Amino acid sequence: MTPLEPSPGSCLARLREARPLVHQITNYVVMNETANATLAIGALPVMAHAREEVEEMVGLAGALVLNIGTLSHGWVEAMLLAGRAANERGVPVVLDPVGAGATTYRTETAKWILDEVNVAVLRGNAGEVATLVGVAAEVRGVESVGTGADPAEIARAAGQAFGLVASFTGPVDHVSDGTQVVGLANGHPLLGSITGTGCMSSALTGCFLAVAPEMPLAAAAAALVAFGVAGEDAAVDAKGPGTFHVGLYDALAALDPATLDGRAEVT
Repeated sequence: MTPLEPSPGSCLARLREARPLVHQITNYVVMNETANATLAIGALPVMAHAREEVEEMVGLAGALVLNIGTLSHGWVEAMLLAGRAANERGVPVVLDPVGAGATTYRTETAKWILDEVNVAVLRGNAGEVATLVGVAAEVRGVESVGTGADPAEIARAAGQAFGLVASFTGPVDHVSDGTQVVGLANGHPLLGSITGTGCMSSALTGCFLAVAPEMPLAAAAAALVAFGVAGEDAAVDAKGPGTFHVGLYDALAALDPATLDGRAEVT
C-alpha cells in the first residue's frame, strides 16, 4: 500500500468521475500523444496556444500544462499570458522545462516562466531540473544524459528553491515539495524507447492536479504511479516500441483505481 494521501487510486477515481478539462500549451512533436494520454486516463484535453484565446480558455480548465519542447517567441508569450491568468483564477500550473540545460534560450525561458508564474509542479527529467537549480548536468537535445548529484536531493533542492513540487522521472522517479521526498519505482524500460513519454507524464500530472489541487505532492506522485503501472502493463504483450506505444493508451484506459494503490512502489 502507498503512504500517499490522497492515494493514487483515490485520485484516479476522482479524475474518472470529474473528467476535468486540462489546458495544454505543448510542443507539436507530442501534441497528439499527450492529448490521447489525457483522454485515455479519463480527462479532457484542449491544446490551445493562440495568444488571442489562452486567457479565456484557461478559465474553463481544471489545470494548465506548459511544455517548452518546441519554443517560439509567440508561444512563450502565450504561456506567460495563460500562466498569469491561471494564477488569477486559482487554476494549478504544471511546467515541463523540456531541454533546459541544452540551450540558453530553453534554460532562460524556463526560468522566466518560473519567475513570472506561480507554478504548482515542475515536471521534468533529472538533467533539466538539476540545471534549473544550478547543479551540473548533461542534457543532449531534449534528453537527460546524466548528473552526478543524488536525485532525491535534486528534487528536494528544486522544491525548496522554487517553492513548488518538483517531479522528475528516471530509473526511480522522485517527487518533492522541498521537505518530503517520495521515490516511485513503477515503470518499464520501454517507456524510454518512444517519443513523448516524459511529456505524457506532464500531461497526466495536470490531470491529477486538477482533481487534487490542494495536495500537489500526492497528485504529482499519483500521476507517475499511474503512468508507471500503465507502462508495466503495456510491456507485457509488446513486441517492441511500436506495439508498446499503442498498448500504452489501452493500459492507461484500463487502469483500475481499486488495485492501483496495491501496485504502487512508493518509498
